[in-house]
Amino acid sequence: MEFHPQPQPGVAKPWAFPAPERGTLDNGLTVLHCHRPGQQVVAVEMLLDAPLDAEPEGLDGVATIMARALSEGTDKHTAEEFAAELERCGATLDAHADHPGVRVSLEVPASRLAKALGLVADALRAPAFAESEVERLVRNRLDEIPHETANPARRAAKELSKELFPATSRMSRPRQGTEETVERIDAAAVRAFYEAHVRPATTTAVVVGDLAGLDLAQMLGDTLGAWKGGSAQPRPVPPVTADDTGRVVIVDRPGAVQTQLLIGRIGADRHDRVWPAQVLGTYCLGGTLTSRLDRVLREEKGYTYGVRAYSQVMRSTPEGTGAAMLAVSGSVDTASTGPALEDLWKVLRTLAAEGLTDTERDVAVQNLVGVAPLKFETAAAVAGTLADQVEQHLPDDFQAQLYVRLAETGTVEATAAAVNAFPVDRLVTILVGDAAQIEAPVRALGIGEVTVVPG
Repeated sequence: MEFHPQPQPGVAKPWAFPAPERGTLDNGLTVLHCHRPGQQVVAVEMLLDAPLDAEPEGLDGVATIMARALSEGTDKHTAEEFAAELERCGATLDAHADHPGVRVSLEVPASRLAKALGLVADALRAPAFAESEVERLVRNRLDEIPHETANPARRAAKELSKELFPATSRMSRPRQGTEETVERIDAAAVRAFYEAHVRPATTTAVVVGDLAGLDLAQMLGDTLGAWKGGSAQPRPVPPVTADDTGRVVIVDRPGAVQTQLLIGRIGADRHDRVWPAQVLGTYCLGGTLTSRLDRVLREEKGYTYGVRAYSQVMRSTPEGTGAAMLAVSGSVDTASTGPALEDLWKVLRTLAAEGLTDTERDVAVQNLVGVAPLKFETAAAVAGTLADQVEQHLPDDFQAQLYVRLAETGTVEATAAAVNAFPVDRLVTILVGDAAQIEAPVRALGIGEVTVVPG
């Protein structure tokens, strides 16, 4: 038997988040592109300035229907033909609407990029918005809503938004609309929203992949560059206001054997200087299986399969006046709801009293910074993050600088950020479970006024 020599590790190479190149097409469309050798599946992210707060009153969900309808036919292809053309390219196309705007995502082999960009350009330039297709999408959306309501995690998220934000704020209502508002949407409403907000001058395209041998400028000029449209006036962005007075809302699900927990408030967004420390402190608290919340609630107590703490940007502005959702989420068996919440609050109080350990900080830095090259191994991951930066009005080197700042953040700074992010008296707690069994033990904890609402 012949034994080959054992492979030896190579020399570690320095890594930084890829830096994109910027440009602008003649029609005003902004382009960011990033050459990633070896990534033969190219990722394209299109950002449309059509945010949810621009939806007309009473038509919540029209941005979602518009996003879904973009791939349902153009002036050149029916919906079936468009799908067939995408399939011939080996491409996948997806679109969704969120508070910052509409995102269209394309993945396609580099050899078919020109053809796929042409299809995307047609979808943005001249979508058909056929009445039959819009009606089908509306029916599909109406069918989704009961399933979302039945899902405890989705129901908890809906209730938290309703509790945190004033009723006049779009953020207080479901992103994809309610039954009442979606039922009102027709093809005319979808086209009106498209014509009011979708134009090349306010659109950004992010292209990432192996671009060697491709005349990207020519491709973009022949496809997205052929899209015509006027300029747009700056649109006022309403301020983010929230009420995070400590309180508990129980969404009653009689007979439920588990309770879904969602505990949240509003905090600083990525423009704030505290963001790196907040990311690090939140990760130490509940970012992974070895974080403090999991160690206590899962490993020591056995209440849950896992609890996570996270921060998610809701909306960002160039002035830095946006906000992020700070939250802890998980589920426990019904009988453990009271004890689990009690221990969770103990973890937060202990964190404030004693702080994080240097070991917790070091492990978090290694997990966040050390695995970054793997996290961004695909073109889609890089394109998505670059698109996030554009959407949140951040500089192109933000992600690269974030890792530098994470590595420089000390234990004391991370502790202060985590404590400020999750103060025990300023948390809105949503519990989706059996109120008859969990209301009394939750009231006994004294973590805020308790209200029960129908499930």
